[in-house]
Amino acid sequence: MNTSKFLKPLAVLWAGACLAAVAACAGAPITQPKVPAALEPGGSVRTLATISATGVQIYECRMASGSNAAAWTFVAPEAQLFDERGRSMGTHGAGPYWMGLDGSRVVGSVRARADAPESGAIPWLLLTTQNVGAPGVLSAVSFIQRLNTEGGIAPVTGCDAQSIGRQVRVGYRADYRLFVPA
Repeated sequence: MNTSKFLKPLAVLWAGACLAAVAACAGAPITQPKVPAALEPGGSVRTLATISATGVQIYECRMASGSNAAAWTFVAPEAQLFDERGRSMGTHGAGPYWMGLDGSRVVGSVRARADAPESGAIPWLLLTTQNVGAPGVLSAVSFIQRLNTEGGIAPVTGCDAQSIGRQVRVGYRADYRLFVPA
């Protein structure tokens, strides 16, 4: 008896069922965590875009201020920025700054923070920004929210008196919601 004759229709049915399940999941709305009220920029702005960042948070082992104990201290982010379609659109670094491929650049200052809903993730932030670059896609941005963070927190071990000056790079991912005047 030729079993491939019977198995082929079953394989086609199985593949169809799998594709239907994947399509159903892809079409399902993604539940976004609620943004805390303290991180809302107010009614005088509108969302320009939500971009994602993938990179590292850099920490250095330093003597803690006012203490004889060593501790990991945040130094800077270093990340690539991607638009909503996954295309490279710039970089994010120390300052902190966000720079578009067109040379536009803003620097941010933390206005509010909230614990991330995900354990082990850096906090969510609201930052006010200042344009310091060329005219372009980011030059009108007045507020940035850092949301949906994953990873990026300082290590809990490995920083002692013998490790002063040592840096570590901790992987992270985040979404940055950009706001412009309404």
